[in-house]
Amino acid sequence: MEAKENGANKKPSSGVIDGPTNPMVTPLLTDLYQFTMAYAYWKAGKHQERAVFDLYFRKNPFGGEYTVFAGLEECIRFIANFKLTEEEIDFVRQSLSSSCEDGFFDYLRGVDCSDVEVYAIPEGTVVFPKVPLMRVEGPIAVVQLLETPFVNLINYASLVSTNAARHRHVAGKSKTLLEFGLRRAQGPDGGIGASKYCYIGGFDATSNVAAGKLFGIPLRGTHSHAFVSSYMNLDEISDKSLRRKDGSSTCDDFVIEVQTWLSKIQLSNGVFGETNQSELAAFTSYALAFPDNFLALVDTYDVIRSGIPNFCAVALALSDLGYKAVGIRLDSGDLAYLSCEVRKFFRNIEKEFGVPEFGKLAITASNDLNEETLDALNKQGHEVDAYGIGTYLVTCYAQAALGVVFKLVEINNQPRIKLSEDVSKVSIPCKKRCYRLYGKEGYPLVDIMTGENEPPPKVGERILCRHPFQESKRAYVVPQKVEELLRCYWPGNSDEKKDTLPALRDIRERCIKQLEIMRPDHMRRLNPTPYKVSVSAKLYDFIHFLWLNEAPVGELQ
Repeated sequence: MEAKENGANKKPSSGVIDGPTNPMVTPLLTDLYQFTMAYAYWKAGKHQERAVFDLYFRKNPFGGEYTVFAGLEECIRFIANFKLTEEEIDFVRQSLSSSCEDGFFDYLRGVDCSDVEVYAIPEGTVVFPKVPLMRVEGPIAVVQLLETPFVNLINYASLVSTNAARHRHVAGKSKTLLEFGLRRAQGPDGGIGASKYCYIGGFDATSNVAAGKLFGIPLRGTHSHAFVSSYMNLDEISDKSLRRKDGSSTCDDFVIEVQTWLSKIQLSNGVFGETNQSELAAFTSYALAFPDNFLALVDTYDVIRSGIPNFCAVALALSDLGYKAVGIRLDSGDLAYLSCEVRKFFRNIEKEFGVPEFGKLAITASNDLNEETLDALNKQGHEVDAYGIGTYLVTCYAQAALGVVFKLVEINNQPRIKLSEDVSKVSIPCKKRCYRLYGKEGYPLVDIMTGENEPPPKVGERILCRHPFQESKRAYVVPQKVEELLRCYWPGNSDEKKDTLPALRDIRERCIKQLEIMRPDHMRRLNPTPYKVSVSAKLYDFIHFLWLNEAPVGELQ
């Protein structure tokens, strides 16, 4: 099934932007303290003060050294439709202290995001810790109300996109990856989100019909073990006729053709006894229903002794009528060994009976696959063409959350810093510009943050890149290409040019291209090389000046 231009696969129009995919994403999808702070800001007369917040994460997930940024479109959909209803305002009133003044709720009635600006790295970009994924500017009370939903919308989206990208990297470019995780996902929203963001991360299709409709993601799926075991024998097939693919004639008894081919296979091979006839009936029935898309699950009883010869008999009968079977799926057993044996069997059929391309029929594997099992299959050697991956993918079993944070970096044009005894939790103050510097071989070398008013790095000009907190870590870079990372996706009342939100397919394509240009040692599963994130010399000096200025001075007694 081909992707269709519906849902998020369309480029949002320049006019009205649809609301979030999940209708539960409303202004109330936030933590209570966002409203208590908003009231305190309002009470103190600070609610209109201009604030700048950075949304970023502190550590790459899954023991890796890269992350895929996702979820931006849902954030823009959210703020484009941000408005509290009267019913929601009444609930906020009930949830806050009875001492809160009525004027605050009148203020909430007028709150929207028309004066908020959002600058972000394009969705689908490979990103790294500390670099702002989004910079949000606006009245402080309003921007605080956006914190929790923004973090929520980015956290899982980026985590599962990264998980998908890691699975793609291990599987290799040539393999088809199918997301089969809906039944094991954390609820309906987890299932829908996983399908969308696994597609961004490099998966080819999903089993999730709702996601197919919403986002235009290609759909894949065949049948389960229940379908196979629901049949008892071939007599259950009432309509046995099948029209040739070219429409020239009709085979009145397709079942006879299948049985004839099974006998030929058994005679030519000489090792198979009687195959399971209920399985044969199920395969035959499914082929009659979907002659153009026949892919069979072959491990209900015995892959080698029953599933494969039964499949081949049906596939060969289809071939006689001008149809080409798709292949088989393995859902248990030693996948490396079985896939090799199946491929060998297919090639023997092609050679024995002269059926072109039969040896290349697709072999799909499933059964609780993850990065480790894909890596093990690669090391063992296998003949699998496609993987159906579910539980470990969509639940992000190896890591529960990305750890996105939302920190104040400037208010009323005054830079602010958050200090901590844990240096990794110290924020980088002030409104910043972010650049990616590329080397001679075309690989990204380093991301650098500068103050907003600093001149940008230039191609061919040496620039000092400093670790934000470690004085001895510094290096000169002469970039061959400079890419500014943050773009304006919601200009508010400013004169900034607004970037268009791309179609889902374009986001996926960006992600794939981004991953391809990363240096291989940053991408490897074991002991990857950390990617360098730096600040300019001027910003480094300012961070440490502000740090010393804000940190209390102790006194020894």
